[in-house]
Amino acid sequence: MRVLLSSVFGPYGVDDAYGRKENIMELFHNQITREQGVFSVRVFHQSFGLYFIAENIEPPTLVLDFPTQERFIEEIQKGYDYVGISFIVPNYAKAKHMAELVRKHSPGSKIVLGGHGVKIPVVKDTVPHDHLCEGEGVRWFRSLLGEDPDRSIRHPVVRASFGGRIMGMPVKDGNAHLCPGVGCPNACRFCCTSHFFHKKYTPYLETGKDVFDTCLRIEKELGLTEFFVMDENFLIQRERALELMDLMEKNNKFFQFGLFSSADNVVALGPEFLARLGVTKIWIGAESRFEVYEKNKGLDLKKLLRSLRDHGISVIASAILFLEQHDKETIWEDIQFAVDLESDFLQFMQLGPLPGTQLYEDYDRKGILRTDLPFEEWHGQHRIWFRHPHFTGQESQQFLKQAFLYDYDQWGPSVVRMCDTLIRGYRTLKESCDHFMTRRAEEMRKRAENMRVFLEAALAHAHNDRAREITQVVMEKYEETLGAMTKRQRRLAEVARKIADRESLRLKEGKTVYQPKTIETAYRMVSETTPVVPVSAT
Repeated sequence: MRVLLSSVFGPYGVDDAYGRKENIMELFHNQITREQGVFSVRVFHQSFGLYFIAENIEPPTLVLDFPTQERFIEEIQKGYDYVGISFIVPNYAKAKHMAELVRKHSPGSKIVLGGHGVKIPVVKDTVPHDHLCEGEGVRWFRSLLGEDPDRSIRHPVVRASFGGRIMGMPVKDGNAHLCPGVGCPNACRFCCTSHFFHKKYTPYLETGKDVFDTCLRIEKELGLTEFFVMDENFLIQRERALELMDLMEKNNKFFQFGLFSSADNVVALGPEFLARLGVTKIWIGAESRFEVYEKNKGLDLKKLLRSLRDHGISVIASAILFLEQHDKETIWEDIQFAVDLESDFLQFMQLGPLPGTQLYEDYDRKGILRTDLPFEEWHGQHRIWFRHPHFTGQESQQFLKQAFLYDYDQWGPSVVRMCDTLIRGYRTLKESCDHFMTRRAEEMRKRAENMRVFLEAALAHAHNDRAREITQVVMEKYEETLGAMTKRQRRLAEVARKIADRESLRLKEGKTVYQPKTIETAYRMVSETTPVVPVSAT
């Protein structure tokens, strides 16, 4: 028996029969720094769920991530027993076409559909398949294959991202994927992830020791100590975080983490603890001042975010637009509320009734979903796909763009804000008498020194006087705290400036899309000579 697991085919971010130019395969450029021009952060993230399943089933398995259509056809012609296709709602047409290709080129293969896209009601009748994988995938797939679903879980060793660029300059891909668990019990009405995993948290790494041991194994195999933590609300398991911190201190290990967390759990543990833990970035849902969820009730979010940044932790805040309470005045109150938080990065997302959520069920029952819009446009960064009493679809596009531009105009590029956070954190922690905290301060200083080379280019490409002023203030902080740049830094700054000039010209010519490379990873597959367990190749 052999299994093929694939993400949807490219190209991505183009208008064709299977997608739209808004379906960009880059998280930051798609929905966080999308209006920041040359400053937009460019990076791809691997389809971590496929690797997790492949690691934890018994048959030889190939993961095909970001394939071309031609490469997918070539692979399915080899006659796999099972072909798994993972997709989200906007990639419905691609998944449908891929399933049809399997039926054509490998009719003996069983087709397994997975990912949030399987919650689309019409999938059962319109997309060829033999099985729908809903919810937690590892145990589900084991059951399908007749394996013991409850045997221990082994975390895969996978890099989290690749193809990173800042202002056009390639940057080192230095973090690994870490998935302690899936799902979230908060069950916000719009959250497709919480609903997909049945409004509960399913841990893979249940204890701090589990997390610590996994980090050690990944460090040994990849040489990486920084982790992108794919867990909807990692800090909700506080005892796990505390045990992890204790083990890191006892073993003098200085792992670093990028996290998702609700604000209440951040407050419970505190910014100083997070800095000590090695949190470098944290994503917090601010959502709205008109619809306050339990996780944010009674909290001073602006004060919290300021304290996090003062401890060197970059914040990605997120806000929701086009709630029922929003009209053309109140929506600006929410936009200003989110921008006033002064986060490093800010995501604005349209309220999105995605299949499987309570929001979708409510809007479907009310009959206000836009069934005339194709699923390719159901992604929250184009136009709303429901009838709003105060906004047309075209107006929702315009207001969303203006929200991103307002944040950019007020606080300048997110890259510069991140530089500011690093130097603020170094200043806060460098005077500590605690060995662990002084080591964290030194890490921040090194990262600040690395990012410093982008500041002159940022000043040269500042889009308004406010951005120039902010960049100059940050540069002065660096000069005051770290002294003058070294000769090497000045050379790198000159290179960064030239690359930024070239990238800016590229964008003006309309060349705005980068395509990810295809990644093939084999698990337990044996060639004529050598077993492959696992190896990645492009």
